[in-house]
Amino acid sequence: MKSVRLENEYETLLWKENKLVMGIDEAGRGPLCGPLVVASCILPLNYENPLINDSKKLTDKRRRLLYPQILRDAEYYGVRIVSPKEIDEFNIYEATRRAMDDLSKEEKGQSLVLTDAMDLKRKDVISLIKGDARSISIAAASIIAKVTRDMIMEEYDRLYPQYEFAKHKGYPTKRHLELMEKYGLLDIYRMSYGPCHEIKLF
Repeated sequence: MKSVRLENEYETLLWKENKLVMGIDEAGRGPLCGPLVVASCILPLNYENPLINDSKKLTDKRRRLLYPQILRDAEYYGVRIVSPKEIDEFNIYEATRRAMDDLSKEEKGQSLVLTDAMDLKRKDVISLIKGDARSISIAAASIIAKVTRDMIMEEYDRLYPQYEFAKHKGYPTKRHLELMEKYGLLDIYRMSYGPCHEIKLF
């Protein structure tokens, strides 16, 4: 896999002024079960790692290689685990917004917060469309969020091996839907999501 140099427009401007940038991203908006994970990351001034990119464009092996590097190198990182119950209560968009807003308000020395397509309507926050492919700070947060969520789903796989969570991570694959029909739903499912409506709770 080739290395990629991200645009880093805002980091470049602020790092020249010795100002830190916080990136925020999420993993798990689409799955039928398991948590939503939202992460923030503040990287050191002038930080470079050409392997960091949007987590969706990286292999699982590459993400897991980068994950400990990012945690080690970051000036700060934060993680919010949003439960299926909260997702059902607030809807996935609002649950994501609330978690991102919560992380963005943590004062960790940043002068600016960048989110991946989530407008928090504050002057110190900029929403970037496809931000995880444009900002190293958001991309680093996306890797933290994705690997964290994958590890949670792998733990569920150990608890409930018949659902094969390690393979599909809770996304609505054909196999996952078949297993849902066969075994019913656990309390980690998002009952507000369409495919869960007509399946019994285990």
